[in-house]
Amino acid sequence: MSVPLVLAIDGGNSKTDLALVQADGEVLSLVRGPLSSPHHLGVDGCLGVLDDLLAKALAEAGLLNGDGPVAEVGQLLLAGVDFPSEEQEMRAAATERRLASRVSVGNDTFAVLRAGTGQGWGVAVVCGAGINCVGVAPDGRQARFPALGSITGDWGGGYDVGLEAVSAAGRREDGRGERPSLEQAVPAQFGLGTPTELAEAIHRGRIAIRRVIELAPVVFREAASDPVSASIVERLAEEVVVLVRVALERLELTDAPVEVALGGGLMQSGNSRLIKAVEAGLRKVAPAATAHVTSSPPVVGAALLGLDELDAGTEAQERARRELGESFERMEIEMQPRDGRQ
Repeated sequence: MSVPLVLAIDGGNSKTDLALVQADGEVLSLVRGPLSSPHHLGVDGCLGVLDDLLAKALAEAGLLNGDGPVAEVGQLLLAGVDFPSEEQEMRAAATERRLASRVSVGNDTFAVLRAGTGQGWGVAVVCGAGINCVGVAPDGRQARFPALGSITGDWGGGYDVGLEAVSAAGRREDGRGERPSLEQAVPAQFGLGTPTELAEAIHRGRIAIRRVIELAPVVFREAASDPVSASIVERLAEEVVVLVRVALERLELTDAPVEVALGGGLMQSGNSRLIKAVEAGLRKVAPAATAHVTSSPPVVGAALLGLDELDAGTEAQERARRELGESFERMEIEMQPRDGRQ
């Protein structure tokens, strides 16, 4: 093929998006599959998911999967790739599998940063099931966090918010806590009547503990009238601001007009209380910074990083952003559950 291809991958803890994009910005295919995080699947399991998705993308694009790599550049941005040693291991394995002629591997926060900023530098905070942050200076210096949860001092994301809600509901029921509306709303989310019933269901394995992430929207909703829920949202905002502050301090950009991209499901939920609290906190620690919720999906960031590597111009970048955004919207609509009504 005369026009070089970019293989762009956003691999998360719940799903994976893979796109094939030409160097001129034309999107040839966009496909979605299951989680591909090597932290959960291992390197071989991750590559198995990516191989299957690449074959699907090639078929959708009408391309043949020959002996050599189809793509000139591969950007594999994956959740669970948190240390340089993990990046090296994944890059070596992906290169051996010939996913692309040149393979780059990084954490999926880099996809959010590139998708959510105009120049590709700044700070990105991803707040989905968990929380993570990355900062990149104009000269390429990076500020990163391991983001391994409580063992590295992290709190935030849907899991922690949901678990906090379960705890608050339980403490109120037995008299140790304040009276939050969560006492009724939390068990009701799972079709149960009391926090104790929910605790027993989780303890006995009838409800997976991971499902507490489903409670984040409940907390956001109840925060309008419930002080306990509001305090959980405030704590989440404070954690986001602290991550941004530390990243900017490490990069010596505290006084610079830095873009702060907010990504992930909790940030994109549209909860005004959370976003306003983050913006207010940032004004205190980095007055020149501007924060916004990303509108482009992370796979766009992976594609733009690949085009950066090919020295693609602004026109190609804008085309890729536009076409991938349109393809993503169509894919989301097609994947919505059908209710059987005409």
